[in-house]
Amino acid sequence: MIVFIRIMFLIITASVSWVFLIQLSIIHAAAGAAGSAVVALAFMVLAEYTAHSFSVRQLFSVIFGLLTGLVVSFFASAAFSVLPLEMSEQTVKIAQALIYHLITYGIIIFFIVNNEDIALFDKILPPKPGSDNSLISYKILDTSVIIDGRISDICDTGFLEGVLVIPNFVLNELQMIADSADSIKRNRGRRGLDILNKMQKDQAIKVKISDMDFPEIHEVDSKLVKLAKVMNAKVVTNDFNLNKVAEFHGVDVLNINQLSNALKPVVLPGEEMRVSLIKEGKDPDQAIGYLDDGTMVVIEDGRSKLNAEVSVIVTSVLQTTAGRMIFGKIKNH
Repeated sequence: MIVFIRIMFLIITASVSWVFLIQLSIIHAAAGAAGSAVVALAFMVLAEYTAHSFSVRQLFSVIFGLLTGLVVSFFASAAFSVLPLEMSEQTVKIAQALIYHLITYGIIIFFIVNNEDIALFDKILPPKPGSDNSLISYKILDTSVIIDGRISDICDTGFLEGVLVIPNFVLNELQMIADSADSIKRNRGRRGLDILNKMQKDQAIKVKISDMDFPEIHEVDSKLVKLAKVMNAKVVTNDFNLNKVAEFHGVDVLNINQLSNALKPVVLPGEEMRVSLIKEGKDPDQAIGYLDDGTMVVIEDGRSKLNAEVSVIVTSVLQTTAGRMIFGKIKNH
């Protein structure tokens, strides 16, 4: 259908030029028809590119901003003209033109940038069923989970849906860490920025930078909780303290550490496993090893087997908020 409309548009444009110029000569009519067809083709490409590049809401924002800007500029220009300034009439007209130009442009840009956050537009242009912003799942990332880096791998698997929100105040904190004099903090901050750049370049991950801030709140964690309430979003973190504060305020939290612990294989007392003992434990004759997923294994009477891989029988499993610990003894010991 759209191809038919394109062809008809070109034919009608060329025909109108032909009819208008045929009174002069056939050569003029043919040249005019060809020229108008080329211009019409260029206009058609531009129009279709614009239609694909801008949503109806964005175009409406431009029109609304233009009308609002002209109204505001009219009153600002009128107020300027009555000021007791010693200026020539020509200078006043130039100043009024600048007022129209600058104010209108500023208001148009304001409405384009903030069109998604203006509730009035939702009433004028209600979203289609299934595309309501209230149905969009927002996940706000805190600094710790960005530096951790596992969030990128989780997003790549497709298990985390919705839009990932990066607040500007989190970016500022990350920048401060990246500029720290401490080399460890500096490396962690730069790693976080690299993770964000990687996620932004991934077309499969939807990332949104939020300019919303709360100047009256100084702590970043408190700002995260407040932003989550405003956006009806969930906070993604691996910070234990932020987890508890957010839950206290009724904000849903996705804790990466809890996810990691939940995905660790279940180990039951009596099971056998192979563990490399790498360091001494706190108690006498105790040794410590680690599984591939980082789970600590405490072995009784294992100190004599340090730096060796041994068969271990699980005696108990302790689950804590910080993770899981496995206790065992050397087989046939």
